[in-house]
Amino acid sequence: MDKRAKTIFCDIDGTLIEHNPPIDTVKPDYKPSLLPRTLEALLEWDKKGYNIILVSGRREGARKQTEQQLSELGIIYDQLILGIGGGKRYLINDRKPANDEDYAIAINIKRNIGIGEIDI
Repeated sequence: MDKRAKTIFCDIDGTLIEHNPPIDTVKPDYKPSLLPRTLEALLEWDKKGYNIILVSGRREGARKQTEQQLSELGIIYDQLILGIGGGKRYLINDRKPANDEDYAIAINIKRNIGIGEIDI
């Protein structure tokens, strides 16, 4: 069993916070709503030493506002990647020669239900 830290790539809108139309998320007075058990899940992953990388289709120009929103909500992360668009996302990764085990795993959830029930 591999003991190295896991890396979690996690979308923001509709996954950690309630999804709203993109135009709303850039308004200065926009206050996102945290989805159930989001903070608990993130804190658990952080305690386990996982790398938490947040991704979003939000434009790079919205970085400062996005970082402020995440901070105000208490959302912790290691890296923030913006501007990835709203299309399908693919993670391509190699297998370790020693065991031919898959190291890329995808989890898809319904929008706005949160990450609280995900077991990683």
